Amino acid sequence: MAKSKSVYFCQNCGNQSSKWLGKCPACGEWNTFVEEVVSKADDRKTGLKEDHKKAKPLAIREISFEKEERMDTHNKELNRVLGGGLVPGSIVLLGGEPGIGKSTLLLQMALHMKGSKILYVSGEESGRQLKMRADRLGIQNDDCLILNETFTGEIFRHIGDISPDLVVIDSIQTLYTDMLESSAGSISQIRETAAELQRFAKSSNIPVMLIGHITKDGNLAGPKLLEHMVDTVLHFEGDRHYGFRIIRSVKNRFGSTSELGIFEMQSGGLREVNNPSEILLSHRKEAVSGVAIAAMIEGQRPMLIETQALVGQSAYGTPQRSSTGFDLRRMNMLLAVLEKRSGLKVSAKDVFLNIAGGIRVDDPAIDLAVAAAVLSSTTDNPISNNMCFAGELGLSGEIRAVSRVESRISEAEKLGFEKIMIPKFNLKGLNSKQFNIEMVPVSSIGEVIALLIN
Repeated sequence: MAKSKSVYFCQNCGNQSSKWLGKCPACGEWNTFVEEVVSKADDRKTGLKEDHKKAKPLAIREISFEKEERMDTHNKELNRVLGGGLVPGSIVLLGGEPGIGKSTLLLQMALHMKGSKILYVSGEESGRQLKMRADRLGIQNDDCLILNETFTGEIFRHIGDISPDLVVIDSIQTLYTDMLESSAGSISQIRETAAELQRFAKSSNIPVMLIGHITKDGNLAGPKLLEHMVDTVLHFEGDRHYGFRIIRSVKNRFGSTSELGIFEMQSGGLREVNNPSEILLSHRKEAVSGVAIAAMIEGQRPMLIETQALVGQSAYGTPQRSSTGFDLRRMNMLLAVLEKRSGLKVSAKDVFLNIAGGIRVDDPAIDLAVAAAVLSSTTDNPISNNMCFAGELGLSGEIRAVSRVESRISEAEKLGFEKIMIPKFNLKGLNSKQFNIEMVPVSSIGEVIALLIN
């Protein structure tokens, strides 16, 4: 007979307790413990066949290694974020807000991968709904098989009959196993089904892609253990009211975590944006105050992005500070440096900063463009449309050197800019003759103000 017992799980972090607690001792959240019935079966009947081989310790030089070919997803942006494609036997978790396009992205990828047998397991949508989406995408692929199932035992049985090259699960929160009596989507079910899929991927060398829900805080739903179990965690983000979608790699055991993929949502699905600089710039004819173009780097990709600032007299006692796409604390630091080192009076004024296109920027080289946009809006002096900026601003007002300045200059030249303001220290070892764009070296914020005002 199977033995059953009640266990309390924290819905926020997955911490386990034998009794109900008002406050979770692990994460500190209140009223997050829920009761789940866990059964420990004497005979675990799952569709997953496991070979328990005895392992023995080996020296590193004794371990054989052959470079495996990555699986091409036929999507350049997705390949970029994954590090060049899907690694055989890997397990990838894709998270994002409801309606952002997670299912559309993976179904579009599966339909494009002709010649590879794909098993798309959907526990949220019916076969008719997926058929309607495929017709809207306008892609036909008989190698993509659709399965509407949520029981892991049946899923593994179908996998054994089909022998697919890739398995897509939509979503992990809908799966359940008969090893537990709790409902699908509970902490214990997510943990157990993910563990079964992980064992399957590693033993069969078949990659698995999972779609995961997120909480209201923007974190992946379920226990934190879920993110530790998978090889790659991707976040699909963007504003549903705008057409652009961004996919970021938060964890990647087989590639960089600083890469970025950009898509544009259209009626026919997600379109890859190979040159994001062209869509992130407004290309306005007349110059407007408070706008500066920054040459930034995301992963290995140089991009030019529009930085917008609005500085006005405060109507209340306390001035407002608002930032979209840029760290608010760093913006306050830059404002303090401008006031201390250049005499620019902004402490009693409202300052609003916006990074165009809905992209969040972490590159410190955007500091110079932010400072130039604030200066332009404060003095109501427009910056030329033919100039861009790349530089980090220090607390003493110095303009610090930035990495990969050649890539930034090349991107600005390719998009038709005539001038780029860069740190003076970046000129060392830089062959300026290979570029046709004028470089304006600066070493302090005072020099920047003198050049922009004149």
